[in-house]
Amino acid sequence: MAKSFEELGVWQKTLILVKEIYALTNNEKFRKDFSLTDQIRRAGISILANIAEGFERGSNTEFIQFLYIAKGSSGEVRSQLYVAYELGYIDKETFYKYLLLCKEISGQISRLISYLKRSRFKGEKFKVDYKSMREEVEEILKKIRAKTYKS
Repeated sequence: MAKSFEELGVWQKTLILVKEIYALTNNEKFRKDFSLTDQIRRAGISILANIAEGFERGSNTEFIQFLYIAKGSSGEVRSQLYVAYELGYIDKETFYKYLLLCKEISGQISRLISYLKRSRFKGEKFKVDYKSMREEVEEILKKIRAKTYKS
């Protein structure tokens, strides 16, 4: 498992999507629609932020919850791409390029959720450092010896 959210391939791919959304919404037609521009940017950032926040929570259960929110935001971006295409803000090729990227991200999120659900590791928050059997036995013997010599 990754040590930071920046190492996650899905987060890296989403960062690319967000940068592309910003570039896309800077075109003359698109940027005049302030509401759609703001909403698609915010939805893209939401994917990125929820992946990061969920990872940092330190619990697989919470991470999964945030990944579902990120997946929902991915659907929101896709929906807004349809609007942008239908309004003529983006051409067909651009529409399909970003639609495919959103679907790839959504698929990666789904696979990560499935992996986390199957994992026996519950997250950093619940990590327990186990002692070896030998260490446990030595610790018990020390306690027994200490009690024996005190008596």
